Amino acid sequence: MKIKAQVCMVMNLDKCIGCHTCSITCKNVWTNRPGAEYMYFNNVETKPGIGYPKNWEDQEHWKGGWELDGGELVLKTGSKLGRLLKLFYHPEQPEMDDYYEPWTYDYETLITSPRKKHQPVARPRSLISQQRMEIKWGPNWNDDLAGGDDVRQDINLKKIGEEIALEFSDIFMKYLPRNCNHCLNPACVAACPSGAIYKREEDGVVLVSQDICRGWRHCIPACPYKKVYYNWKTNKAEKCTFCYPRLENGLPTVCTDTCVGRIRYMGILLYDMNGVKDAAKTSDPKMIYAQMLGLIKNPNDPEVIESARREGVSEAVLNAAKVSPVYQLIKGWNLALPLHPEFRTLPMVWYIPPLSPIAKKFEDKVYLPQSVAMRIPVKYLAELFTAGNTNIILQTLQRLLDMRKVMRCKEVGDALPQNLEFDAYEYEKMYKLLAIAKYSERIKLPAGLQGKTHEQLRELQGSAGYVCPGGFC
Repeated sequence: MKIKAQVCMVMNLDKCIGCHTCSITCKNVWTNRPGAEYMYFNNVETKPGIGYPKNWEDQEHWKGGWELDGGELVLKTGSKLGRLLKLFYHPEQPEMDDYYEPWTYDYETLITSPRKKHQPVARPRSLISQQRMEIKWGPNWNDDLAGGDDVRQDINLKKIGEEIALEFSDIFMKYLPRNCNHCLNPACVAACPSGAIYKREEDGVVLVSQDICRGWRHCIPACPYKKVYYNWKTNKAEKCTFCYPRLENGLPTVCTDTCVGRIRYMGILLYDMNGVKDAAKTSDPKMIYAQMLGLIKNPNDPEVIESARREGVSEAVLNAAKVSPVYQLIKGWNLALPLHPEFRTLPMVWYIPPLSPIAKKFEDKVYLPQSVAMRIPVKYLAELFTAGNTNIILQTLQRLLDMRKVMRCKEVGDALPQNLEFDAYEYEKMYKLLAIAKYSERIKLPAGLQGKTHEQLRELQGSAGYVCPGGFC
């Protein structure tokens, strides 16, 4: 057993309001510069929809992630020889139109226009060519749409077939925030010809060395989530860094810190590095989730703690892992699920699937329905989070429904439901963490390089005061 630490994120999709605050703050911090105009390290998609870039989930087209060839794990983009032949031209490389051509507006026309009978118009101009352009697509073009031709191209709907009829009374939608998953088995790392992409030893964050990167761009098609980008100005690859400078100072990512809906949880997981390859090689994609759970170890197990110490995991990290909210959500209550585990990268950003309004045909009959009676089809959620395994989705949604039932019974004084999976105390803890948890309860990261926790750093803000030059005040 080789225990390593991994910074992990869980998002509660029940609470995402689709405000895009996370996208904007991330954009302002990391990609607000020339060459990165089209990049969104964090974006929020409306599902069903084709996403950003277009149809990123269709690996038959993009060839991202891993696949099994004779029982061995190989990159879907091809063998080393095949990738060498595609070194100067990669047919699965996304183009600018697959993302969107970034634009601004000709504001100078508004400022300098002489007096006219008609209001002057600020027309869009490309940030790439600086020429006038017609806007045809954007990073959240399908925002808040649940119908239409683009939505029907969602690969997850196509896999389900005609079992879901998008009638007006049964239309459904949900928000899906996405950033780099900082996978345990990252395809981008394996595909890089220069060895510029690496996974950090101390916290599992996947980064790109800007000094070593030569702009071959093989990492971009290899990533099945399409969260590696090419900076056309610097000729380097870039991606979400999990805000590692903030992590090193005991602070969470910017997207977590600014999330309006408070959907994000961050903490430390301890996992067995020796089991990563076997988990990724699981023959049945529907069983990869169970294998991922097996990789995650109990941070309070003395054997796990001792093994982690032998691998150089610090006491601060071990202490943070013992109180990690993400461990409780992923392994303790089995509420969080990985995004598209069938890609075999073993992602470390997890999602709690959303409960949704009651479907039209059931709404007059029940108050709290069964999971199959909800508007978002179980099969659709299964395509997103469990490689089509509906049993796992049903169990997860039932735990969330049981929590609501228990809290309702406590509020109105009714008897508790029968056949509960956990006792009432566990459901109360679940409710407190999912619904009313404070900032310090959602985020449990080790103290940074300064040796101070996030709470201590917050207390120090504004405490230094002002000192006049020369000290004569």
